[in-house]
Amino acid sequence: MTRLSPSEQKFIQTLQCSPQGFEFRNWSGTFRSQPEFYLAPETETQIIELIRIANRHHLTIKPIGSGHSPSDIACTNSMMLNMDKMNRILAHDPYTCTLTVESGVRLHQLHEMLQQRNMALSSVGSISDQSIAGAIATATHGSGIFYGDLSSVITHLVIIDGSGIRHECDKDSESDLFDAARCSLGALGIITQVTVQCEPAFNLHAVQVPENLDDVLNNLTEVVESAEHVRVWWFPHTDDTVVWRANRSNMAVQPSPHSYIRDHLYGFHYYQLQLYKARYTPDDIPRLAHEHFQNRFARRLEWIDESHRVFNFDCLFPQYVNEWAIPWEKAPDALRQLRIWINKEARNPKGVRVHFPVEIRFVKESDVWLSPTYGQKVCYIGVIMYRPYGRPVPYKKYWRAYEDVMRTLGGRPHWAKAHGMFYYDFVKLYPRFGEFVDLRNRCDPNGVFVNDYIRRHVLPPDHPLTTAGSGEEEGHRITLETAHL
Repeated sequence: MTRLSPSEQKFIQTLQCSPQGFEFRNWSGTFRSQPEFYLAPETETQIIELIRIANRHHLTIKPIGSGHSPSDIACTNSMMLNMDKMNRILAHDPYTCTLTVESGVRLHQLHEMLQQRNMALSSVGSISDQSIAGAIATATHGSGIFYGDLSSVITHLVIIDGSGIRHECDKDSESDLFDAARCSLGALGIITQVTVQCEPAFNLHAVQVPENLDDVLNNLTEVVESAEHVRVWWFPHTDDTVVWRANRSNMAVQPSPHSYIRDHLYGFHYYQLQLYKARYTPDDIPRLAHEHFQNRFARRLEWIDESHRVFNFDCLFPQYVNEWAIPWEKAPDALRQLRIWINKEARNPKGVRVHFPVEIRFVKESDVWLSPTYGQKVCYIGVIMYRPYGRPVPYKKYWRAYEDVMRTLGGRPHWAKAHGMFYYDFVKLYPRFGEFVDLRNRCDPNGVFVNDYIRRHVLPPDHPLTTAGSGEEEGHRITLETAHL
């Protein structure tokens, strides 16, 4: 228990947003932590004071948004900041098509703010639950080889470092800090506001068609460049894929042909029940992939709607997920290797049976130091194992095989996901990684933003904060399914 001074106690009490014993769990239910203080600041001044308190008492401090990252990147047992109250619009420039907002704004709120001003984000990922600061902290992305990730569309930001110093950054002022902070993993400080480059609001015309996997891989360049935004879902244990293409359109809204029975009752609830039963009869899983493809995806679908409504889709229920980015021209090799391994396992009576889909997306290169898109156009390949009704399923053997494939092809893991890459791996993968760590040392000399995730993946093994560990964090990060192989 941290012994605060009377004035510190009074200040903390004004920001307390939950009773004692609050437990944070990420959305997928795979990590949790119990912060001693769970607070909701409303101003930069309050955040600066909290950082000073954290320094005085050797606490770790971590801001959170939706907790959607399927890793322990947001976990701490010291001081956790709920940023939801920092959700104001600060500036709007219709001529440059930019909007400045506080960092706690959720993406779904941002869509509404932009819509009211006839603007939109150029590319959006699968969901919009995250805060804008959380989304850029891990270089959240959509799909479209001509469009970058969310980190790349930030034109200005404010960050408060580990000494409580406020920095305003852009390409002309503190440019190194700007390029590092646009994907910072929460290691450099607390971002309090961002300016987002947008474009005039637009509708998207989406067409989704079934295609053969080999046809897609043999003609990948043509597929990737066949529309402004392209996404591919492959159904493992089959050679079936669904190719989704979307282009900007002036046509009137024609909503998605969603069927409550087919897509909700069957595609969500019945599928979850099937996967629960398959925990005991895993040989059913290949049949389920074929069945759901035929019943839900083996036909052409077409719809037109506001851009964010087309970009987003239902990610169903909690899941283990792993995703890496590789140079996009290496995608056919990666997917063929993965298919060989999955099919080999399927022939083994005791082998792994994997869930659909394998999601394949494409993103433009950027100059954000730790974005997986730094200096290269990439293909993100994501694999998934659902946790029906929150129950564990075997996934670690699949993950090891998948990561072996991606690692040998120069893959960079998505920072939000749990992965098996460390400091010396990243020094080789990211040209500016050493500079990022040096900058982290200057921005946070006392390690107030260093939790287990940062210690494990970012700091060198001989760093004082690594070798000494942290009494606040050591042994408290809890993986809920650590033993399930």
